[in-house]
Amino acid sequence: ESVMLTAREKLLVMETARSVRPPGNLYIAGTGGQSTAETLELTKKAAEIGADAALVITPSYYRGQMTPAALIRHYQVTADESPIPVLLYNMPANTGIDLDIETVVILARHPNIIGLKDSSGNVTKIGAIRQQTGPAFQVLAGSGGFLLPALSVGAIGGVLALANIAPHVCIAIRRCYLEGKNTEARELQLRMIPVNTAVTSAWGVPALKAAMDFLGMYGGPVRLPLVPITEDIRKQLNAILVTSGLKM
Repeated sequence: ESVMLTAREKLLVMETARSVRPPGNLYIAGTGGQSTAETLELTKKAAEIGADAALVITPSYYRGQMTPAALIRHYQVTADESPIPVLLYNMPANTGIDLDIETVVILARHPNIIGLKDSSGNVTKIGAIRQQTGPAFQVLAGSGGFLLPALSVGAIGGVLALANIAPHVCIAIRRCYLEGKNTEARELQLRMIPVNTAVTSAWGVPALKAAMDFLGMYGGPVRLPLVPITEDIRKQLNAILVTSGLKM
């Protein structure tokens, strides 16, 4: 619910995450704002807190003006001034903007832009970007629903909502893929697709938080204008978690 946090709350989240990060783990902070100035301010503060890299979603309020030229300028200025490496974040379902291949390839040439989180689900596009950028530019799947297909065309991993409730399965999919255990990887991926759909495109953040509660973690309440899932959806979600093997 990053877009629903105040500026101070965003910093508190970053500070809290940094305080509990296990030694040796990379820490990526989401710092994208609607303006380049806002993005830079938050990125610099994230760096001071201890973030290793900044994940910067596309500005989207003036969607019609967010041309490739405008987006290239936004990311290049951010990367020029950022004290930490920058990752592009493509989330067309929420922003209405889909970074095209040519724009990503141009931005990948910047020495401080090191990768892309792509949540579009366009695996062909992910493969094309991987093919047209150098090995130093790392592509990450943005959804657990297509983690394995993304890995198969050159993604190195993922930043996944699904990992909030099934991190062990997400890790196992990647490990099985790297070890050549394709049948096992495919079975795990197929088992997680209904779960991933439930907590993303179907019922969203309210369902993801409810699933965390169901599994003995803490999801907690949602922030308005989001509202909790209904009792009927809670029953459906619980059944999906049981069928997937995540909940006994």
